Amino acid sequence: MTPQTGRSSRRPAGARVSRLAADDEVRHRPPMFPRKRRHVPGGGPGAIPGRSRVRRARYRGRSMNAEPPPATSVRIVVGYDGSPPADRALDAAVRLLEGRIGHVTVVYVGHLTSTAMLSADAIVELEDDFDQVEKELRTAVAERLRGHVDDWTFERRQGQIAHELVAATEEIHAAHSDDTIAIVVGSSSSAVHRMVGSVPVTLARHSPVPLIIVP
Repeated sequence: MTPQTGRSSRRPAGARVSRLAADDEVRHRPPMFPRKRRHVPGGGPGAIPGRSRVRRARYRGRSMNAEPPPATSVRIVVGYDGSPPADRALDAAVRLLEGRIGHVTVVYVGHLTSTAMLSADAIVELEDDFDQVEKELRTAVAERLRGHVDDWTFERRQGQIAHELVAATEEIHAAHSDDTIAIVVGSSSSAVHRMVGSVPVTLARHSPVPLIIVP
């Protein structure tokens, strides 16, 4: 018998093939934590867009889909008595409405003096005068606004002028609370009125909306 000289160091061929297959499997196995793909400026096939690009794209998408806010209507109350300052106030109201959606309310206030209030006959006479003045003023306003403002109304009120203008403004605000409202009046031509008792001075103290005094 041939004596044994020890175990052979050579492995069977089948064992070597199995080990090679296992090594190959490990090399091709996907990593447990895949690497993050870096952004490549200029991009390319499969490139990941940068954050700034994504934000710009999202912003553009929002701006394209957003609807513009509705236009706010402007409503102007004009104190009118046919005087030159009142005519200038009406012209200023027309200029304020250029390029805007709005409405002009022309208010004529028939003011009874304290002396007239003592006499019933005087009151009747003044009422007749007010009716005639109202017709004349309505016609004058229509002529002045023709071709400039289509949406306007004329109303006559009775009482203290400043108080009635404020009351008319408050009624409009109650009916159109989302609109912008302003009062436009002409300045007084009397130096005494400008200092102590004119309609613009009283309105400046009590008007609930922006007041525009036209010189």
